Amino acid sequence: QVQLVESGGGLVQPGASLRLSCATSGTIYSLYTMGWFRQEPGKEREFVASVTWRNNKKTYTDSVKGRFTITRDAATNTVDLQMNSLKPEDTGVYFCAVAPTAPWGPADRRSYDYWGQGTQVTVSS
Repeated sequence: QVQLVESGGGLVQPGASLRLSCATSGTIYSLYTMGWFRQEPGKEREFVASVTWRNNKKTYTDSVKGRFTITRDAATNTVDLQMNSLKPEDTGVYFCAVAPTAPWGPADRRSYDYWGQGTQVTVSS
């Protein structure tokens, strides 16, 4: 069993930066994939970024490439999402998630078994 708690969300202006953090408890095994997703009201939860625990392989959705960076810290069992040059379309609730085996790939929400409660990110002038 894995528990996840996100933090770091807030209200910022376009062009600003935010750093989200996901604290994990329970055992994180080397085969796990850690992911960040986001969701706006009335829309489906969409993939943002992921990182594999063992070999640090990172995957990003096209709209955040070059602006967002996902990192994982094995010493503290945390996964962070550094978000730069934020845009209004980045607004949403951001969720941290864990995929023990990722059978549908790292960008498919069906791969993820454990989810945090989410943290709100609002980008608005």
